[in-house]
Amino acid sequence: MNWINAIVQGILLGGLYALFAAGLSLIFGVMRLVNIAHGDLIVLAAYLGLSTTIMLGVHPLLAMLVVIPLMALGGYVLQRGVLNHTLGDDLLPPLLVTFGLSVIIQNALLEGYTADPQKMSAGALETASLPLGDLSIGVLPLLTFAIAVLVIGGLHWMFYHTALGRAFRAVSDNQDIAQLMGLNRRHIFGLAMALSLAITAVAGILLGVRTNFDPSIGGARLIFGFEAVIIGGLGNLWGTLVGGVILGVAQTIGAQINPGWQLLAGHITFLFILAVRPRGLFPRMTG
Repeated sequence: MNWINAIVQGILLGGLYALFAAGLSLIFGVMRLVNIAHGDLIVLAAYLGLSTTIMLGVHPLLAMLVVIPLMALGGYVLQRGVLNHTLGDDLLPPLLVTFGLSVIIQNALLEGYTADPQKMSAGALETASLPLGDLSIGVLPLLTFAIAVLVIGGLHWMFYHTALGRAFRAVSDNQDIAQLMGLNRRHIFGLAMALSLAITAVAGILLGVRTNFDPSIGGARLIFGFEAVIIGGLGNLWGTLVGGVILGVAQTIGAQINPGWQLLAGHITFLFILAVRPRGLFPRMTG
């Protein structure tokens, strides 16, 4: 039964990792941009959620109504004002710029909030559980996984059933032709980054409710996000969810064998899949 519980908890943990990865998958799929600052932006969203709950006295889940628009607006301004100028055939400029952004965010958070670990309080939601036979499933992890499925399902629907989704796919397939057809690729890229950071806001607040956070943990969140994206297949949204679940299950099974093996088991699983399927488990969806 302990092994079954480890697998179930790993699946639910995978929902959080999928949220970490969804924004990365989106912007890579649309503009081939690798955002080194993504993990720190998740942490920034957690701190914005913390400040919102303190100043307004609201539940962390309600704080999303404030943090999501703020992060989306910041994403659009960041893309239009800075990152669009780095895009091109050379992958190095956006990597360097987002690395610099990562350093700036970390130091700004250290100055504003200190290095002390913080956590958002969600009241009874943190300890509530649902009995399932001999298992007990936490409501918060279950809610996180459900939100991950809804977010990724919503993104998939948007990509293939809306004008914005068609614009995303057009600039992804061929930026020059899309520009000739009347699409402003700089604006489209800005909207893609805004949507990516809106998802990041959800991930950051759920992270802040689930566990302690401090300004230095962004790098680890970035690694988990990258691993989930690559396991599932670059640009494949549902593959990102599967990648997050595989990573989560690997970690909980590793922890079940030996508590010190949790992170190691996830990294080994990632490296094994990368060696066997360098492009990930699922090809990128088309059409």
